[in-house]
Amino acid sequence: MTAATDALAWVVVAAFATSALIDAASDDHEAVRRYAAVGAWAVFGLFWGLLIEHFLLVQQSLIEGALAAAAVPACLYTAYLVASGRKSLATLTRAIAVMGLLYIPFQTIEPLRRWAILTTTHHAAWIMGQLGYHPAIETATSYHGYPAKFAFHGTNVVTGEPWGFPTTVLLACTGIGSMSIVGGLVAAVDAPMRRRLRALGVAIPLIYGMNLVRVVFIAIAHGNQWFGGDVIEGVVFALFPTDNPNRVSYLFADRVLAQSLSVVVLVVLTLALLRIVPELGGVIEDVAFVLTGNEYDITGRFAGDR
Repeated sequence: MTAATDALAWVVVAAFATSALIDAASDDHEAVRRYAAVGAWAVFGLFWGLLIEHFLLVQQSLIEGALAAAAVPACLYTAYLVASGRKSLATLTRAIAVMGLLYIPFQTIEPLRRWAILTTTHHAAWIMGQLGYHPAIETATSYHGYPAKFAFHGTNVVTGEPWGFPTTVLLACTGIGSMSIVGGLVAAVDAPMRRRLRALGVAIPLIYGMNLVRVVFIAIAHGNQWFGGDVIEGVVFALFPTDNPNRVSYLFADRVLAQSLSVVVLVVLTLALLRIVPELGGVIEDVAFVLTGNEYDITGRFAGDR
């Protein structure tokens, strides 16, 4: 993300928070709340639009790029639903505000970002040590100068010369994004605090633990060049703008396997949390309506008895 998108992110959070505060203040401000929500969703669409190029070209992430591209029309359609009165989506709007308040500080405040990245790096290094892998931890000069780069060394598969296979821990590798999504959803619903805290007590450690497994897998797979061969190379070269065979293991492990599984795991975890906080079903049903235009009884299907 750039300074411009960081600043816009704060604007997005402020817009959603303003709408949520107006909604909580009084029912007499329905028109004001509606227009505030419409503006928030429209700006949110702009925000994702500005990130498409970053995800596709800088991060070389087709999944994140596709999700960002899909988010643009989804946000604009949500703004239309709210403006037309077809759906108030007040809880979803409130959830986005909380998600932003949880995530954006880590994106824009240096001490928080450094703490999250270094904590993840140290825990992942410990796990790799237990598995018998001991990569050097070097300073990632291209990313804020944190000592957050796992350095494996091997041989260039083309020239036979010594080659480094480093994996740098970024903010996206810390799980903060997924934790913010779940935290925002749980905090936004109207449910007893005891059940909401229980859901967070289950979800947050689980997300962090699974994220560490993801980081360890990517670093070891790239460092030891687990993936190769004509088929996998063909897939990677077709999907990503590279012809470097030394990048195949990293791109396949991270951009193809890990990111795909992360989306699936987050969806499954959110549905599982319905057993603890059935009220989450209403928010998920709103999201499903935005995406498909159809009504679904997700609460009845997945929540079961409390």
